[in-house]
Amino acid sequence: MSTTFTMRLDESQKTLISEYAAIHGKSMAEFMIGAALDVIEDATDLRDWKAAKAEFDRNPITYSNDEIMREFGLR
Repeated sequence: MSTTFTMRLDESQKTLISEYAAIHGKSMAEFMIGAALDVIEDATDLRDWKAAKAEFDRNPITYSNDEIMREFGLR
């Protein structure tokens, strides 16, 4: 199901976004949706990286590729 979203832009913002989207073969809507989803994905990736880094800092054990392959019987 689709919905409509209204956004207020001044004319210079609209022109800038519209021209940039056109250069990349997208409509303004496609560009804006993609940009918003990219920001959300980046924020999610950063959150996940911070959690993984904190876990590693608590327990900084690493394994070589060979150790992992042997552990899972792949070598």
